[in-house]
Amino acid sequence: MKVQIKKIGNSDGLILPKELMHRLGLKRGQQLHIVELAGGFQLLPYDPDFEKTMNLADEIMDEYRDTLAALAK
Repeated sequence: MKVQIKKIGNSDGLILPKELMHRLGLKRGQQLHIVELAGGFQLLPYDPDFEKTMNLADEIMDEYRDTLAALAK
């Protein structure tokens, strides 16, 4: 799928076709994360670093569930 870089105000931007927005699950105003890979780039509707951090936090909370419950009292 081709997209063209266009001037938008004092900046440059991409106009994404509705089909691509739908396939990526994006809505107007939502952030799009670009990840650089060895062979190019990947566009994601979420931040993969944040996802990794949240998964790690979930593991820690599961492991220390009793301790966290006691501290919450």
